[in-house]
Amino acid sequence: MKTSDLPHGESKKALNFPHFPTRHQAVVWRNWGLVPVERIARVLKTSAECVRTLGSDMGLRYDDSRCPIWLERGFLTIIRRNWHLLPYEQLLELLEWTPEQLAFVLKEDDFFWVKLGRLKPEAEPVYYAPLTEDEARRTEILRQRQAEYFPEDGQEAADPPFAFLDRYGKQHPMAANNGRELRLAYAYSAVYGDPLLNEKLDPYPDGLLAEYAASGVNAVWLQGTLYTLVPWFGDSSYSDGWQTRLENLGKLCHRAARHGIRIYLYLNEPRSMPPEFFKDRPSWRGAEAKDGLSVTFCTSQKEVVDALRDGVSELFRRVPELGGILTITMSENLTNCCSRPQDLVAPCPVCSARGAAEVVAGVNRVIAEGVHRVKPEADVIAWTWGWFPEWDERAVELLPKDVRLMCVSETAVVTDAQGIKGEVLDYSISKVGPGPVARRLWRKAQECGLETVAKVQLNNTWELSTVPYIPVPGLVERHLENLRRAGVNNLMLSWTLGGYPGGNFELLVMPKEELAVKHFGSSAAPSVLEAWGHFDRAFEYFPLHMVSQLYTGPQNFGPSDLLFAAPSGYNATMTGFPYDDLDAWRGNHYPADIFEDQFRKLSEGWGDGMKRLEKARGFIGPENAMAFEELWNVAEAAYCHFRSTYLQIAFVRRRADGDVLPILREEIELARRLYRVTRCDSRIGFEASNHYCYMANDLKEKVLNCLQLAEK
Repeated sequence: MKTSDLPHGESKKALNFPHFPTRHQAVVWRNWGLVPVERIARVLKTSAECVRTLGSDMGLRYDDSRCPIWLERGFLTIIRRNWHLLPYEQLLELLEWTPEQLAFVLKEDDFFWVKLGRLKPEAEPVYYAPLTEDEARRTEILRQRQAEYFPEDGQEAADPPFAFLDRYGKQHPMAANNGRELRLAYAYSAVYGDPLLNEKLDPYPDGLLAEYAASGVNAVWLQGTLYTLVPWFGDSSYSDGWQTRLENLGKLCHRAARHGIRIYLYLNEPRSMPPEFFKDRPSWRGAEAKDGLSVTFCTSQKEVVDALRDGVSELFRRVPELGGILTITMSENLTNCCSRPQDLVAPCPVCSARGAAEVVAGVNRVIAEGVHRVKPEADVIAWTWGWFPEWDERAVELLPKDVRLMCVSETAVVTDAQGIKGEVLDYSISKVGPGPVARRLWRKAQECGLETVAKVQLNNTWELSTVPYIPVPGLVERHLENLRRAGVNNLMLSWTLGGYPGGNFELLVMPKEELAVKHFGSSAAPSVLEAWGHFDRAFEYFPLHMVSQLYTGPQNFGPSDLLFAAPSGYNATMTGFPYDDLDAWRGNHYPADIFEDQFRKLSEGWGDGMKRLEKARGFIGPENAMAFEELWNVAEAAYCHFRSTYLQIAFVRRRADGDVLPILREEIELARRLYRVTRCDSRIGFEASNHYCYMANDLKEKVLNCLQLAEK
């Protein structure tokens, strides 16, 4: 594969970052401490000593000790922060990757190409050049500003990035929940793409499994692609490494079982393949994507169905300790012939005639048959994500009785922001479920004799993904109680985000009043409960309709998101780059003034909660000090994110003709506050499927950005 074969998408000029004197200094800044200086030097065609000097002149403290873990577990962060700076050739050199490696990550690492906006900005090659007199003067100003606004920067962070990995298993365990109800979570820190190929990237270390077991979790999941685990359609290069993956999966299942935890695989099958794959299998060919890049396996064909069933059976024969499977049959991935809307695919005439209900139920039936003829007690969970109301109940009727039906609990909960009605699709804690869609399908499942499962998010959501948990236990507790009343006791606790082994998960085994006393002592508990109540009420102001606010809004990046003096011309992307795209942030649904006002109310209410939490500090004893500081850091980071979101909305609305200096000043202060939190809590800014959405240098860059705009 050649570099030119990598995807480019729409042709668009890369953004400039005028708060840096030169572009090559931006490259040094954004890769400092993430990529070894020797490698940065090769990219810029200069010496390592020159790169160190460039960093020192900008006030950066040299420390390359954590570069290996960034390159192993933070490569998405590295790609994202260089996306507008480097062309593909230099980006590959920076990562020391082949084009094939980058192509795989862009395609398979949780829709990363989508998160990057489906386009590679046109960035000119960046090379070192001696600074001009004016550039040297501006560099000195930059260094002085760093010293002024971040005087603590010369000291080592108390909790550097990824340090939380070393703390697994060292927390004080709670009493485990030994009930039979399913409690299924995703690893807080797993590498999403292909962790089973590299044993070093263990998605579930023993310490994490121990903490999950102590929190009441009895099952964990990771994603799998069947042809990378079993060559179900025959030996080919597509299945390279499958034996290694299966061996590592078996080891993982065995280790997890020692903690009373089962391993589940998320399968989104059968995965579509490039058109050339079907040259030797023309009868297997189904619907074709209209972009011409992929074609489905037609599950109306007996040969396909038999091969898929046999492949799933072989998976369980080789890994008998595997606990179960959860499926999505309608997703962003093209899988069965009815998995995507017909405006995106050239339909398969056979499957179109059968109808989506039969095709979707049929795929789940085949997978269940493959599992249960080898391991009858294994779980098969059919997730209704993306099913359409025109046929979803018919699909439930067609499912075999040994399948569990899972629905997103909060789907179709009605929202109201100052009279503007909306509706939840997924990923919400602020709007308490269950909603009407889940209730309807669970009733149908119960009538058909199927067990039911609720997919929820207890710790965090895309409403705020970059804290380990959102401290709103009252909202979470209310949702759990509603599910109990609905007769749904099996829970999938998180998607790829929200898997922190603590936080709101603890509500599974203990009410919030007991948790407050346990963690903070009886004297401080009343003030903590009062603060939590303020957080609950404030968070309900989150303006939510469908998913645009969740995926594109700046709340997941908070003060790290840069401001632009004039419209950037870029559209916000799915959890990747918010840019300054207010229309996408508000989902083209909420009027801009109401959208802004909702975040103002949210942040002010959260600020009131912080005052109550500060009051609790005076009652905290030495034995509870660590737990209190953890809660404080999480709540403080959440405040910075919500308040910055309000300010960014206000800035975009006022930048053309309003006085934005007060906004810039407050954004600077928020960046400084969040910077202090990140230095003492390495979980802040992290989310498993995006790695770190920001780091300390990004918050320092935001200050430079605001100061440069203020000068204008």
